[in-house]
Order: sequence, then C-alpha cells, then structure tokens
Amino acid sequence: MKVPETYSKEESYALKTGLYAALVVVLITLFVVYGRKSTAEVNHGQSYEINARFNRTDGLLVGDKVRLAGVTIGQVVDAKLDADFKAILTLELDDNVKIPDDSSASIVSAGIMGSKYIEIEPGGSPDFIQPGGEFAYTQDAMVIEELIDRIISIGKSSKKEESK
Repeated sequence: MKVPETYSKEESYALKTGLYAALVVVLITLFVVYGRKSTAEVNHGQSYEINARFNRTDGLLVGDKVRLAGVTIGQVVDAKLDADFKAILTLELDDNVKIPDDSSASIVSAGIMGSKYIEIEPGGSPDFIQPGGEFAYTQDAMVIEELIDRIISIGKSSKKEESK
C-alpha cells in the first residue's frame, strides 16, 4: 500500500479543522484549570475567621465557598464536632467584609444537584462579628430526599382533600 505524499483539498481541510479544534479544547482546558483564582489569592491573604455551628452539613466540604448576596467572600477552612455532636465550621472571610452580629448563615445548594456553599444573610445590627466569633443564627443543609418526601406528602394530602 502506497502512502500519498500530498493530501487532497478535503483531507487538508479536515486535518486543519481537527488541529484547530484540538487546540481550542486544550486552551479552554488550560483556562479552566489555571485561570481560576482561589479566595485566598483574590484577597492576598488578608482575611479573618469566624465560626458557624450547624446540626448537619450534608454535602458541604472544607474548601467550599462562602457567599454574601451571591458574591464569594470566603471559604470553609475547617470542620469539626463539638461535645454535643454539632458541626462547627470555620469560615475564612475577606477582611474587607464585616458581618453584622445578627446575621445568619445557611447551607444552600447551587441548583438541584449542585455543590453546597454557605450563604450569609446580613442582619441590621451596627455591631459586627469579631474575628474568632460565631454566628448566632444558622440554618442546616436541606437533604434532597427530605425535600422530595415533603413534596410527596403535600401532594398526597391535597389529593385526600379533593376526594372528600
């Protein structure tokens, strides 16, 4: 079998298109992997830590984001249990963001199957949570199975009421 020394126009076009597509995929991959900056890089190490105590943190991991009004202001840097088997999460927050001491922290999902993060709802107090302090109000993670069970039970109860 003889290998052609030159390619036809169609073969050359297909080869060039394939190479360009591969190059674009490699560039996008490099951008995604190396282009993201962590919270620590964004605030250049100027941060402080506060704690939040939850009954359950299902799906939330060390390294997950902390957001305020949808903006990332920090991350979870530690998780441990207290003597009452409650989870104590240590949050590292940007030093430029002060949290009122009557604020709440909730564990929420980024969509139905998305990752979890902590959303802070600011209060109206003029006083702020001090470094090393703790949130007075927290809301635990909602487990998707529990949510589905609640929806099903609401549907069943409404069907029973309709049949009466």
